[in-house]
Amino acid sequence: MRKIYTGIDIGSDNIKIVVAEVDKNNFYVLASTSIKSKGIKRGLVVNREEAAKSLEEAITDIENQIGVRIDKAIITVPSHGRKLQIVSGNIKLKENTRISGKDINKVLEDAVYGNVDEEDELVTVVPIVFNVDKKDNLFDPKGEEGKELGVKAVIGVAPKRYLYPFMTVFNDCNIEIVDIVFGSIGDYHINANKDTDKTLGAIINIGEETINVSIFNKKIIIKNEIIKLGSKNIDNDISYIYGVSLEKARELKENFAVCSTRYADVNDTIEVQISDNEMVTINQEDITKVVESRIVELLKLSKNQINNLTNRKISYIIVTGGITELTGFGSVVENTLGINASISNDTIMGIRNNKFSSAAGVIKYFDKKMELRDKVYSMFDKNQIDSMMNFDSGNMVPLEENNSSTEE
Repeated sequence: MRKIYTGIDIGSDNIKIVVAEVDKNNFYVLASTSIKSKGIKRGLVVNREEAAKSLEEAITDIENQIGVRIDKAIITVPSHGRKLQIVSGNIKLKENTRISGKDINKVLEDAVYGNVDEEDELVTVVPIVFNVDKKDNLFDPKGEEGKELGVKAVIGVAPKRYLYPFMTVFNDCNIEIVDIVFGSIGDYHINANKDTDKTLGAIINIGEETINVSIFNKKIIIKNEIIKLGSKNIDNDISYIYGVSLEKARELKENFAVCSTRYADVNDTIEVQISDNEMVTINQEDITKVVESRIVELLKLSKNQINNLTNRKISYIIVTGGITELTGFGSVVENTLGINASISNDTIMGIRNNKFSSAAGVIKYFDKKMELRDKVYSMFDKNQIDSMMNFDSGNMVPLEENNSSTEE
């Protein structure tokens, strides 16, 4: 069976969708899109009808690219109010049988049982380590024999009042939710490698209205917080200082300013009309100072949050989100956060933009999850896949594996 998945990330600014095929350790992006979102504020649904209309628009765009209907997806959900907890499970095994994916499912269910409050919904359960009888520190126990199977895992839950509005929007668009995942987990898996899998680090995702700061220990999310600021604050600064609309401010940020004055041209200027009779001349170096100042503030706030979440030594900090695509952002990150900090490097053919970090990453996460449970799964049946390939077989492009090792 060809394994083809759809990942959907709904943010305050854009809805991002990625459709990709997984073949062993190779990923192939079949289609991607980013559509302006409505009805979402600070990552939460505030207008169900507008949110559903935006999602349907994004889905239609993807369907026009691949030629078949999208009716299943892995989705990211907000981490507002989320709780992370270490739990344990244990089950008896049948004698003279090897551990299977079904046994792994059962022991994980045992670990979750009784640990989710009525007002919360289980979002994710990530195994840390398994044990079979006296054999400890097993990461994948399939094929082992024993009398008991145990697991230590991290479960993540979130309030139903935040999650259910998202689920309703997908139901309105006739999309079956196959799995729900915190966006930060997707951000980790798209950036994971052999070094991050063995160390403690942080992922910072700078969104339109919020910043998501997450701590990962040996590829397991252990802490997470949200800062109620984002890239929109840069637009507000430009709008206030130069007297332009927020829409024009964003356009200037994305198409004229850069992130660091070391990359700015002091002789480069642009004229912008701010009223019927008034124009303003904006110098690239001057507007870059405005952008850089705010970005430094956002990064410092993120660094303070990391220090609040853990007092242990951080081996890496990865910053992602669409804003990181601006020229010079990496330089500001290194100067502000240190040499162990960098921006996400999503050089994935078919997307090549950090705004797709979560949507693409949840596909990687989900595939590893299925692999551990010994399941072969696709979100498209054979007829759909045949139609898709006949529709535009040249649309498939390889997604580099980035030397990652993300087995759970």
